[in-house]
Amino acid sequence: MSEPLADWLALREPADRIARSLALTGAIVAALPRDRPLRLLDLGAGTGSNVRYLTRHLPPRQQWLLVDRDAALLAEVPQRMSADAADRPACHVETRCLNLGTLDRPDIFAGRDLVTASALLDLVSGAWLEALAERCRASGAAALFALTYNGRSRCSPVEPEDETIRTLMNRHQQQNDKGFGRAAGPDAVDIAERCFAAAGYRVRRAPSDWVLTPDDRALQRQLIEGWADAAVELAPDQSATIGQWLARRLAHVDAGRSHVTVGHEDLAAML
Repeated sequence: MSEPLADWLALREPADRIARSLALTGAIVAALPRDRPLRLLDLGAGTGSNVRYLTRHLPPRQQWLLVDRDAALLAEVPQRMSADAADRPACHVETRCLNLGTLDRPDIFAGRDLVTASALLDLVSGAWLEALAERCRASGAAALFALTYNGRSRCSPVEPEDETIRTLMNRHQQQNDKGFGRAAGPDAVDIAERCFAAAGYRVRRAPSDWVLTPDDRALQRQLIEGWADAAVELAPDQSATIGQWLARRLAHVDAGRSHVTVGHEDLAAML
């Protein structure tokens, strides 16, 4: 496991929790069975932040399968879930290390009541999203996908290069391949809505923006540095300008005057 990835997941978890749509979470919970234990699948689970959020909103009898290709991240799940164990004695969590690049494991979907993921859909391809909708439909599962980046961001104080950096970062994401095919990036929620609607689902969407204040200094710093890295990778001829933007933007963070909004959306699909 890359330790910075685990650190990043831990750093963003509080912002994720605040941003998520309670309305869509409630709609999914209302659509699920209540007369038996729920069978739930979390894709790209990482260290389990999505499950830690949802366990407190779902009925207590839960049987989770958490899937990720990074075994070391999954190894952290039991310890990180331990705080919830006393509150959720009927919540059973299993982890499985799998490469989900081709979604060729129908067994993990079979019999699931809910398929869910957090901060995943913008990293996968349109073809992958179509296959995901088909897998969910075949199992009769509802779906809830949280915190998908939608390509919009806003920083204050404004710097002249902000829009250029945002455009480069979005283009970089769409040219990326994390093993799922070329990433849908900011178009992911639109594509997912079309795929699930075509599969016969009723689809609802809601904003789940990060609204970061000067108190979120560490998260802002990592986010801005990541934007700069992506921009330089795509436009190395602009590295000097990007470096100057980065220095000014981080100065705002260090001075306690930086506000950053990052656009996300949640999507719920119900049969």
